[in-house]
Amino acid sequence: MIYKVYYQENALQVPVRENTKSLYVEAESEREVRAILKERQYNIELIQLLEGNHLEYEQASPNFKVEKR
Repeated sequence: MIYKVYYQENALQVPVRENTKSLYVEAESEREVRAILKERQYNIELIQLLEGNHLEYEQASPNFKVEKR
């Protein structure tokens, strides 16, 4: 499954909407996504499962790169 993760790079700062970034992770569950990203010290705002049309839409983006463990 592919998840889209919305995050702030610095977990110690107050989240600011304009600084939100996203990345795509292939994992079996949301818990596994968190484990994969644990060492990066991100402030994770949302982890969203991508399926069906939403996944197809995201795959059409030139910025679509899936990170694997």
